[in-house]
Amino acid sequence: MARKFGIFFTIFCILSTSCLGDWNILSQHKTNSGLKISLKNYCESWRMNVELHNIRDYVVVPQECVAYIGKYMTSTQYRVDSERTINECILYLSTNCILKNDGKDAWIFDIDETLLSSVPYYKKNGFGGNKLNVTSLEDWMSQGKGTALEHSLKLFNHLKGLGVQIFLVSSRREHLRSATVDNLVKVDFYGWNSLILRDQEDECKNAQTFKAEIRSKLISQGYRIVGIIGAHWSSIEGLPSAKRSFKLPNPMYYVA
Repeated sequence: MARKFGIFFTIFCILSTSCLGDWNILSQHKTNSGLKISLKNYCESWRMNVELHNIRDYVVVPQECVAYIGKYMTSTQYRVDSERTINECILYLSTNCILKNDGKDAWIFDIDETLLSSVPYYKKNGFGGNKLNVTSLEDWMSQGKGTALEHSLKLFNHLKGLGVQIFLVSSRREHLRSATVDNLVKVDFYGWNSLILRDQEDECKNAQTFKAEIRSKLISQGYRIVGIIGAHWSSIEGLPSAKRSFKLPNPMYYVA
């Protein structure tokens, strides 16, 4: 009898410790100041600090926040956040941006999570909770399954109407050019000036360096970059910069 009780007690302690650990981590976590927070508080703070670029170079979304990030990326809030960014772009163009209308006013778009959404891919691959499999992602991209971000399409068409030269600058590799063009046109993005992708000589450069060099080349050709919009800080940071830069939300993955 005593032996059975001992076994039962041991199992009970193991289960209790496990449950208590989960409770402490997910429900009773405290900040450094001692403030008690919920899992939602923790994950919302993590997402916000990713967007503010305080959190950098992360490889995966924290496992305890994967469900939260997935919910956000498929939520009305994500669409509202994106729409607000686009509305600010249009407001800037109508108030503080002076266009010369000489064919040299330019705007740069990133592609992924800016014009085309890869949420359908990440929905099946852990919403950033799994380490990126480049081969798998590029296979998906090659099938042209990206969906249009409708608010970005609104800005894209607005810029065309203003006569601004549109440049698409992406970290996608050159072998995806045909699939990328087909995907963009399929979802009504057309009429850009140039699509610039990474070729072999760019393979060893990080995204920020690659994109800054493209901006430098455009400026040397006489273009005035009045704006940039992207879902990664690496798309908009570095010199030379645009007159204004706009960041769309994307906590699923980090591109340096």
